[in-house]
Amino acid sequence: MWSPDILGPGFSARTLPLHDDDEGEVVATLVRHQAAEDPKALPGTPASPHFAVLAIHGWNDYFFQVELARTIARAGGAFYAIDLRKYGRSLRDHHTPGFIEMLSDYDEDLHAAFDVIHDAHGWEVPLVLYGHSTGGLTAALWADRHPGALAGLILNSPWLEIQGSPLLRQLGAPVIDSLARIAPERVLPIKDNGFYQRQLTGYREDGEVVDETDPYWAGWDFNPQWRRYPSTPMTAGWLTAVTKGHAQVAKGLDITCPILTLTSNRSDFSDRWSPELRGSDIVLDVDQIWRRVPYLGRLTTLARIDNAIHDVTLSPRLPRERAFGEMRRWLRTYVTH
Repeated sequence: MWSPDILGPGFSARTLPLHDDDEGEVVATLVRHQAAEDPKALPGTPASPHFAVLAIHGWNDYFFQVELARTIARAGGAFYAIDLRKYGRSLRDHHTPGFIEMLSDYDEDLHAAFDVIHDAHGWEVPLVLYGHSTGGLTAALWADRHPGALAGLILNSPWLEIQGSPLLRQLGAPVIDSLARIAPERVLPIKDNGFYQRQLTGYREDGEVVDETDPYWAGWDFNPQWRRYPSTPMTAGWLTAVTKGHAQVAKGLDITCPILTLTSNRSDFSDRWSPELRGSDIVLDVDQIWRRVPYLGRLTTLARIDNAIHDVTLSPRLPRERAFGEMRRWLRTYVTH
């Protein structure tokens, strides 16, 4: 049931059938990393993992962050990632990309993935859930609803609050609410200045000093049909599902497992491009994330990474390595001890 994945040797994928919805057939896709078959596996990666990680991507995204997989494997983890329904490997021609009206619908996707992981590693294996951006919101809400299920939760720039978001500044809350009630599948008129795309594709100004050996400067390798530019169109119903999740976070969660949250040390929403944007989160307001972190659960750790971007695992080399170092230390302290 596993097939070679587009990421190459060491990566394979498996389709997870789900219940049909109003658009027809729905699937999720589970990707696994097998270090023994990966020629680029990090030195010292153990042959036998002793915990497992499941990673959830963000909006307009899918799993391609191979350095994350190799870092987790080196720390002793069996690494898996899921392309949720209507994203990436799971997107079908009859789907509205990314459309959903309740974030809890993703429980079916996650439970199907966890069943496969448990079958492979046993039901006693410690589980760590990882989520980036909107995937971080989904992961946090799942962890809150399933006390005792996880050994740890890692959040990479989680979208926990719409206040301060460029979306709210462009549309305003009344517009979002009214559109969601009248036409949940209505596409929202969001403008994208292309700056995040510039960060991820290595586009640079003449004269900038770069490290061509760093994928950040060479451009990260991703499928433009699955990570679209300027973005996958956002619908009012999807955004309402997200804001309902934000409302739950605002009331306070009670996640019982240890939580690590990683963000950039600053946000910058400038309308004009400048080199300073290369080391900033230009998608979310990190101040808003920091305010929410203490109210996620009983044991929270916040790591603010200088010069990181929105996806800290795709930052320039030095902040990227620091973020991976924070993950390794946290895993040793709370998961693999």
